[in-house]
Amino acid sequence: MGRSGLRVSALGLGTMTWGRDTDALDAGEQLRDFLDAGGTLVDTAATYGDGDAERLIGELLAGKIDRDELVLCTKGGVRAGAHGTTADASRGGLLADLDASLSRLGTDHVDLFLVACPDPATPLDETVSALRLAVTSGRARYVGLSNHPAWAAARAATLLEAGDGVGLAALELEYSLLQRGVERDVVPAAAALGMGLLAWSPLGRGVLTGKYRRALPADSRAASPHLAAFVDPYLDDASSAVVEALAIAAEGLGRAPLEVALAWLLARETVAAAIVGARTPAQLRTSLAAADLGLPDEVHAALDDVSAVDVGYPERW
Repeated sequence: MGRSGLRVSALGLGTMTWGRDTDALDAGEQLRDFLDAGGTLVDTAATYGDGDAERLIGELLAGKIDRDELVLCTKGGVRAGAHGTTADASRGGLLADLDASLSRLGTDHVDLFLVACPDPATPLDETVSALRLAVTSGRARYVGLSNHPAWAAARAATLLEAGDGVGLAALELEYSLLQRGVERDVVPAAAALGMGLLAWSPLGRGVLTGKYRRALPADSRAASPHLAAFVDPYLDDASSAVVEALAIAAEGLGRAPLEVALAWLLARETVAAAIVGARTPAQLRTSLAAADLGLPDEVHAALDDVSAVDVGYPERW
């Protein structure tokens, strides 16, 4: 994970659907398949399934899964209320979220604790003080930020290192062939500051599987009442052009489109792990097959070209 001593598997297991669309039986099968394939990083959050994802992980850890086999990552800093969710990266909010997560997970520490999103109402130095305390109190081994811009990551890293050298180990952001915005400034910042990048939704919210090329499957996220709005931004013409290029490349290699999409992402230097979230064990097994796929240079170049992000002033002078 960047220049830190934290080691993670190239593919991480996402649990956003656990406790809601993925029941305990399928979650257990996913985790066992993931561990059998050499996976270690399990990514969750206090808000996933209103805490049910963490509870499910806790139940599995209380069973036959050895805690030491996992690199547990969770996120805090989002408060649920009568009018929806709001960011709360205050010291009190973050530490309360972390303590509640530890209780649901049934463990005394997580390996990586992330601030889920920016909180404009809380000074960044207060947020950083909570991350430092999470480490020095033993509740988290490493800390990082999720969905934050590069300037915030650089400032947080500077504030952390100015104290007792706790350090900012990781940045978790959306990154895929359909979303390369992080390349404008987050990727250069991560590389310069020695932070590892965790890519969430590496399959473009499921669109890079190719399942939406011809129709809208009834059992897909895009047809789900609570996830349709999540997928919809990538069902446009620009995304379709990328998906078609990906499908052509995959056909030529004799692999599934999602395997090629993951292999493209894992080859990016700053990416420490791609977080794959699967609703079913069968979907996860398909993703796991991509871990050892290397793409020819010409395929990388073609996919780079068709999905290129516009970079201009001031990122490029």
